[in-house]
Amino acid sequence: MADRALKIQPIQPKKTGLEKILDTVERVGNKVPHPAVIFVWLIVAVIVLSHLFHLLGASATYESINAETHQPEQVTSAAQSLLNAEGIRFMYDGVVRNFMSFNAVGVIIVAMLGVGVAETSGLIKSLIRKLVQVAPPAALTYILVFVGIVSSIAADAGYLVLIPLAAAAFLSVKRNPLVGLAASFAAVSAVFSANILIKPLDGILTGITNDAIHLMNPNMTLSLTANLWFSVASVVMLTIVCGLITDKVVEPRLGPYAAPEAEKEEQGAGSPDVRIAAKDDSRGLLFAGIATVGILVLFFLLSFPSGAALRNPETGALVGDSPFMNGLIVFIALAFLVAGAGYGFGARTMKGSADVVKAMENAVIGLGGLLFLLFFISQFIALFTYTNLATIAAVKLGDALEAARLGPIPLLIGFVVVVAILNLIITGIIPKWAIFAPVFVPLLMRLGVHPGAVMAAYRVGDSPTNAITPMMAYFPLIVGFAAKYQKGAGVGTVVAMMLPYVVVIQVIWIIMLVVWQALGIPWGI
Repeated sequence: MADRALKIQPIQPKKTGLEKILDTVERVGNKVPHPAVIFVWLIVAVIVLSHLFHLLGASATYESINAETHQPEQVTSAAQSLLNAEGIRFMYDGVVRNFMSFNAVGVIIVAMLGVGVAETSGLIKSLIRKLVQVAPPAALTYILVFVGIVSSIAADAGYLVLIPLAAAAFLSVKRNPLVGLAASFAAVSAVFSANILIKPLDGILTGITNDAIHLMNPNMTLSLTANLWFSVASVVMLTIVCGLITDKVVEPRLGPYAAPEAEKEEQGAGSPDVRIAAKDDSRGLLFAGIATVGILVLFFLLSFPSGAALRNPETGALVGDSPFMNGLIVFIALAFLVAGAGYGFGARTMKGSADVVKAMENAVIGLGGLLFLLFFISQFIALFTYTNLATIAAVKLGDALEAARLGPIPLLIGFVVVVAILNLIITGIIPKWAIFAPVFVPLLMRLGVHPGAVMAAYRVGDSPTNAITPMMAYFPLIVGFAAKYQKGAGVGTVVAMMLPYVVVIQVIWIIMLVVWQALGIPWGI
């Protein structure tokens, strides 16, 4: 009887239409070649297109804001060929310069020097345990999303620190780490332009906006807090939205997590969380706290007193264009380094400076594959910028939208859509605004729209598509994080995870923008 007993097979839940679409996106996306090969193809395409548009005489004339003089100026950008003598010279002698001047390279290396120490010593895992212990399970997603959104105050630190932490936090509570990665990546990238705090980016965007306002009204000026109320409300709204998407869409699709064998071994008896006794962990956290207080006191003395070294030497400002804010990644790296070393010495996972140096070395060694890919990305971005093709596309789309003669709200929505599309190829938030502000700020002011609304609309359009474009400098890093937890994960895996966030965030944020404008709610102070 036992031999004839039927074996009951588990019934697989039927996939929804959305899950089938996302699975298809993942399969197709993961069949594309290695990202380095993709960027080589893109470089070839840019070279060919640059010469074609140069022969066609493609150009665009527009009014832009000079970043140094803050004065409007008429600018004409013509398509530049990469196949004439000047273009060939640029490609040949700019290879090293393009790579070394690519900001993401330095940021990643500097940040990982500190983060590597904190991770190797066991500090990060200890902090994750504490977070999981104090956070109600149902609130963990929302806490990580909120922290991810607010992390934009520290520029790129969210990509380098929070995203791998979120994945590890989910893993520690036996949830799929890819879900934590997706939620935190959505928060850090797709909601990048919103915050409850004033950050350096606000100063730059507001400055460009004011220069554009003065084209119409020399006596009107926005403050740094011109978008504060809308930004704070966006953080609250999108924290809830990202959390719901994570719990209701992304996690059910990805399902429970089965760790690869290699990772199971890594989590075995040799891992720091198993070796460290409770009393050693407590002592390590105490030492880490003392070290953190020390570094905070040091930077307080260097930043807050009048005339301090890290204030702007001309204006005395600390927020905005100041040495402290411009070098914020150094502060973050040093904070992780001293806290990690303090924990290591206190918990006895590190015995001396040699262990600290070894941790830093291993962190940089682990970046080899990413640095290889960033080399090709840096070349593509430099060549694409040289050709002026992106600028011409932005101006032409802006001119078409202006010529459509839509009403204020339809024009705001159209503006958001154009910015979102262009963000797939021009991810820098500042260069696009330098082009769009002189056009759309005066145009919408003539239609009775407050310039703060135009700046808010730009924020809404610029951020969400960050999460699905390989042009974003940290996208390859996210693919690398995903591959750690899912064998064979690639571009398609990440895009399929992030599409629900991008679509829903974009739609909800546009609706919020329209309601805000229609009700006449103040955009800020």
